[in-house]
Amino acid sequence: MKMMTIQLGLSATAPCFLSSSSSAHTYRLGSTLLFSKRRRSVSFPRRSLIMPTRFFSVAAASEGNASTSRELAKSFDFSSEERIYNWWESQGFFRPSFDRGNDPFVIPMPPPNVTGSLHMGHAMFVTLEDIMARYSRMKGRPTLWLPGTDHAGIATQLVVEKMLASEGIKRTELGRDEFNKRVWEWKEKYGGTIIKQIKRLGASCDWTREHFTLDEQLSRAVIEAFIRLHDKGLIYQGTYMCSTPKFVLDLMIKGTLCSFNDF
Repeated sequence: MKMMTIQLGLSATAPCFLSSSSSAHTYRLGSTLLFSKRRRSVSFPRRSLIMPTRFFSVAAASEGNASTSRELAKSFDFSSEERIYNWWESQGFFRPSFDRGNDPFVIPMPPPNVTGSLHMGHAMFVTLEDIMARYSRMKGRPTLWLPGTDHAGIATQLVVEKMLASEGIKRTELGRDEFNKRVWEWKEKYGGTIIKQIKRLGASCDWTREHFTLDEQLSRAVIEAFIRLHDKGLIYQGTYMCSTPKFVLDLMIKGTLCSFNDF
């Protein structure tokens, strides 16, 4: 029975390569990361492992015509992340292709609130959704990961009120228009910060479709949905039972909330 020998050893010139010798049927895989300096070899029956007698090279995709080096740096260069991400985005890799022959994969991002910066919970869901989006692209499905941010309503109003209070200003002293202006200034500041953080996490979103929940298009959609529900009789003005618990945001509660049964 003909035998084939595979040798696993260290290569000083290439981080990872696979070469073969047609005469001895010997294959050598060198890796400075996966294998120790001690050379190892394993023999297999010829019919159980069929490998072509040619040189293989493993290389990462790079920007433009830049060549990839086989030498691994001693320390990780974090600046390369942003450079490669910007190149991915500029090449349109995150935009879905139009293909009627494949089922599309669409996932809307749960929009982070513009109440501040991201936390670990955001990093977790961005990572999980990015895995799903990239996997779907690799499967050949037209993939859209829709990004955006949320106005957060009362929550954003309260954090802006706290910011004004630290400056010795009350919301009632500003007036409606001036207070709304301060809220939008807050949104521009922290909304932009959130988007930068999501990009630094490597999220493969289609940023050409980014939305904010108070965008004119989305606001019109909310009004349209309200009108349709009203026309169906699902939204109406009427009486309600006083004993029915009412929904109150924790952010709106000052002190301790108690019920009538406590008295």
